[in-house]
Amino acid sequence: MHKRLLLAATLVLAAPLAAADDPSATVSQARLTADIQRLVAFGTRHTLSVQDDPDRGIGAARRWGEAEFRKTGKACGGCLTIALPERMVQGSRVPTPTRLVDVVAIQLGTERPNEVVIVQAHIDSRVTDVMNATADAPGANDDGSGTALVLESARVLSQRKYPVTIVYALLSGEEQGLLGGQLLADYAQEHGWQVKAVLNNDIVGNSCSSDGFCDAAHVRVFSEGPRADLDDKTRAAQRRDGGENDSPSRNLSRFVADLDDPALEVRQIWRADRMGRGGDHLPYLDKGYPAIRFSVAVENYDRQHQDLRTENGVVYGDTIDAMDLRYLARVTALNVRMIDRLARTPMPPVPAAQAAVQTFTTIRWNEVPGAANYSIWQRRTDEANWGHAPVIANVVATSAKLEGVRGDDWVFGVSSCSADGLCGPIASAVPGGGFIPLAQQQGDKN
Repeated sequence: MHKRLLLAATLVLAAPLAAADDPSATVSQARLTADIQRLVAFGTRHTLSVQDDPDRGIGAARRWGEAEFRKTGKACGGCLTIALPERMVQGSRVPTPTRLVDVVAIQLGTERPNEVVIVQAHIDSRVTDVMNATADAPGANDDGSGTALVLESARVLSQRKYPVTIVYALLSGEEQGLLGGQLLADYAQEHGWQVKAVLNNDIVGNSCSSDGFCDAAHVRVFSEGPRADLDDKTRAAQRRDGGENDSPSRNLSRFVADLDDPALEVRQIWRADRMGRGGDHLPYLDKGYPAIRFSVAVENYDRQHQDLRTENGVVYGDTIDAMDLRYLARVTALNVRMIDRLARTPMPPVPAAQAAVQTFTTIRWNEVPGAANYSIWQRRTDEANWGHAPVIANVVATSAKLEGVRGDDWVFGVSSCSADGLCGPIASAVPGGGFIPLAQQQGDKN
């Protein structure tokens, strides 16, 4: 066994939350169901649909979502601030200038308000023809399921106070080209948010596919490998020293996999999104913000992006009867557990490992606001995930030396831990492993 410099005798591990301390225990399947029923009742939520009708179209749906956030804010004593980022958009799927609006509720952190966790979904819907803005497009699962999840997360988590800001977002324009995700990613950058994580929930409410295969025991979490904002220098360093499997988003995926439960396990999908397709987390990745996508274990293609019809005995269309609402409640509970942990723990550091031509490894990182101590992690280069315990815990300095550990054979990481013993996601000590945009990291070095 390698000798290591043990900086603390006691290993602090986060014990499972008791039911009274677990906000996910109060997630309501009945509320999720009622929200989806209300969303479907708008007829269509197509981004190009009417915006001034009180009962139908994207405008009515947005105003309802805003009203729900305001009710939640009132119930928590005014803890939510409502923002409505908007812009005029036009493009290949938006032939005429159209007003695009996101509906955002901000739960300001009590200690580090600029440190932000975002949970989001898109509220717009579509049928077979992406340009058809008048046909009924119920969008129960795509993405009424994610919209209901975001609203329920706000209801549950707003009853608690957190040191970090939580942003709950309903996005427009996803089906027309990820427009709402781009709008909020730009808004985050313009307001100087330090985005710790983006949890994008898109199609999270069914457990059976069109071929009859069912899987209610897993949820897929998609994460990018090499980060989208790589510059040539960092890309070359990754080719030399590793890091292509250790982006911040990949470590978010590993982090949530440790928070799942036997009833719903995370299946990590190590690609940015489904093959040939995309979601509203991608614009954040382009800016260097860590972001992942939650989606069902198996998609039902007859029940998404389809006109409402029956052909040869096959029913098509995104209606609520094809959903598994118990499954949706479990995915919602997993999101709530992850947001709760992210909002209670400090930002991951930006670590670096020094191991060339020596028989030991030194790891250094920046001091993180709110961190009481740090944990050091180590895994073989061919291992998929971090172990269940750090190799050194309770480090109060900003460096550690691993005696007898030859760094060529290992990947190292550091997590920041709060005073009550909770540790956040691990940041890998590789080129591009830090949880902040690379341009910002380069600026901090200058």
